[in-house]
Amino acid sequence: MAITAQMVKELREKTGAGMMDCKKALQETDGDMDKAIDFLREKGIAKAAKKADRIAAEGTTYILTEGNEAVILEVNSETDFVAKNEGFQVLVKEIAGHLLKNKPASVEEANAQTMENGETVEGRIHSAMAKIGEKLSLRRFEVKTKTDSDAFGAYLHMGGRIGVLTVLEGTTDEAAAKDVSMHIAALNPKYVSRDEVSQEEVEHEREILTQQALNEGKPEKIVAKMVEGRLSKYFEDVCVLDQAFVKNPDQKVRQFVESKGATVREFTRYEVGEGIEKREDNFAEEVMNQVNKK
Repeated sequence: MAITAQMVKELREKTGAGMMDCKKALQETDGDMDKAIDFLREKGIAKAAKKADRIAAEGTTYILTEGNEAVILEVNSETDFVAKNEGFQVLVKEIAGHLLKNKPASVEEANAQTMENGETVEGRIHSAMAKIGEKLSLRRFEVKTKTDSDAFGAYLHMGGRIGVLTVLEGTTDEAAAKDVSMHIAALNPKYVSRDEVSQEEVEHEREILTQQALNEGKPEKIVAKMVEGRLSKYFEDVCVLDQAFVKNPDQKVRQFVESKGATVREFTRYEVGEGIEKREDNFAEEVMNQVNKK
């Protein structure tokens, strides 16, 4: 297939590799983005093990906790300016209260539910849209529960640009739970522990690391040992308990929570707009189109 400049640009953003390397990788893999990323990693060219999703949409994350229940949600807007609007923030808090009270199973179910003011959630959002003048939407949410012996860690970074809700079991130390959430906001792990990483993902990573070592010219007899060492580093990248704690790099997160007599049961991390592609307008072209219409 034809390799476009946009495809090369996207691969560069995802891997940090050079333009010509990205173009070659796409040519070698017939334009398959995921295979091209693997190709670059096997050659030792890609700088990042994880795909970096482009952050584009605006809005905010928000967390509401009440007793043993908590909800984390993301509401999107078209501009960051509107995300700071008082009316928008009131809307987000109203939706959070509704979600925590009614616990719908999905965004679709939530939108159809009636709020205390008699409007549906979707209707309330549309009313806010009419006043604010931008498209708004409830994108996602999760409701969490705990016992009296556990703690919620609720943390909003940059006024809600990133939101993290963590559940620590075995302690009521909310400050410790919040510290773990701050760490998760900073390092963006995918899993709590190695047990959560699927065997398929581990084998995929092992294959890439093996090919990477062979391409570096390492002797086959030491490749297997090297790969296991690098695989351990991979787990440190994706599993929060294996990561060096941001507030004390000499200590693993596992050691920190164990010092509190606790364990990390689960966490949810939302970053505004992650995975959403924003339309890229060509401003010059738009101006010319307007001129030509006159």
